Amino acid sequence: MDPEWLLHEGKPLATATVLSHPEQLQRLTTACPEAADTAVLAGDPCFDRLLALGDRRPALRRALGVDDGRTLVVLNSTWGRGSLLGSERFPALLRELTGTLPVDEYRLCAVLHPNIWYGHGPGQVRRWLRRAADAGLTLIDPLGPWRQTLAAADCVIGDHGSVTFYAAALGLPVLLGAFPHEELDPASPVAALGRTAPHLRSGEPLRARLESVREAHTPGRHDGLAAQTTSAPGASARLLRTLFHDLLRLPEPEEPARLEPLGIPDGLTSAVSVPLRVLTSVREPSSSVPEIAVTRYASPDSEPELPQADDAHTVVDDATRETDRLALADLVVERSPAPPGPRAAELLRERPHATLAVVVTGRDGCLVRTREGTVLVLTARPGPDGFPDPCDPAVYASALHAWRESGRPLGALAGGMTVMTGGTRHRVDVRNGDCRIDPDGPIGPVGQGGPVGQGGPAGPVSSVGS
Repeated sequence: MDPEWLLHEGKPLATATVLSHPEQLQRLTTACPEAADTAVLAGDPCFDRLLALGDRRPALRRALGVDDGRTLVVLNSTWGRGSLLGSERFPALLRELTGTLPVDEYRLCAVLHPNIWYGHGPGQVRRWLRRAADAGLTLIDPLGPWRQTLAAADCVIGDHGSVTFYAAALGLPVLLGAFPHEELDPASPVAALGRTAPHLRSGEPLRARLESVREAHTPGRHDGLAAQTTSAPGASARLLRTLFHDLLRLPEPEEPARLEPLGIPDGLTSAVSVPLRVLTSVREPSSSVPEIAVTRYASPDSEPELPQADDAHTVVDDATRETDRLALADLVVERSPAPPGPRAAELLRERPHATLAVVVTGRDGCLVRTREGTVLVLTARPGPDGFPDPCDPAVYASALHAWRESGRPLGALAGGMTVMTGGTRHRVDVRNGDCRIDPDGPIGPVGQGGPVGQGGPAGPVSSVGS
């Protein structure tokens, strides 16, 4: 509403100044009366497209690798010194987000204002956030599916930018990490968001703050802000087309005006490549299927504390940039199209300190080879909705490692295992190639074509799931 942006030599720059709500016209009339006559109320096409995504939330969350038991946190920043990215607390916030939140219970995405990308350059932005990206943060390109990401979110950490405001208007819990109250018109809806939404508190653990914000959030909390986002929800296409054709003095087409729908994005799942500290617990099963809880942290600054954990190990991706950590790996993981059986054997030769080699073979499974020569294929069953389990298959290998370290017989996994990540249960089938596992057999090498523990010589890896 600043005259500096609206006038040239005292006259309006625009023939038509498009506004989405009458409250904006009131503020425009006060701040720059010279431009008030150009104002046209024509809704908000961006918000209309966000509203249209409401019914597609389950599909959007699957595209981002999120199920109902995982929290999708969107980090949003506008540009400038008063923004979240420009704040002094941002580096520490980023470290805490990626280092203290369990990676299988939280999914992190970042939506940054285009001025950040083009002001500093995409290469510089990616370099600044590279460590966070390796720890699981997905950077959404400025012209990418940021609206789909927002529509799938469970919580947004943001500032005074429009994306954070849209999140509040959609009814999402919002946590403000930065907010320059003094730079905003106190009568604006954005300023009202700054006065009513919860803020990050110095010294309070981030996970506890996120959980408290979500628990305290009530539907309709920001309905007043949503009502001020647009006075014509769903009607922007019609209103804008009428405006444009009037300006061009052209007749409108007969067919209804429609906005281009937003599709389900591809390629937004993210694997963690930094070393992982994994805490595990073998639980007394509620059924005949063994249960193992797995909690993974992305290279935390200190040893994580989890009272119910009874073991810990380190998992390192073979493609990590932190190559000095590979010698510390209990499990070494690779995600490649190479034949999994031979590659697993090769990994153990390359990484002599590792106990298990894990080759992720697809969205729902992996092949695991032990030092003793046992080769197992772990495959997650589809979820209750019939869609593939979105969990990282390397989690199942950590569960298998915990089971072995507890001294329990591998044959007890003949009926599969249940892997717990937070409150989510993943049912995983365990097989030795196409052979059944002897329930009473000890842990031992893979026999040629036979089940685990039959005492035969180790057969070729290619005969087991490769």
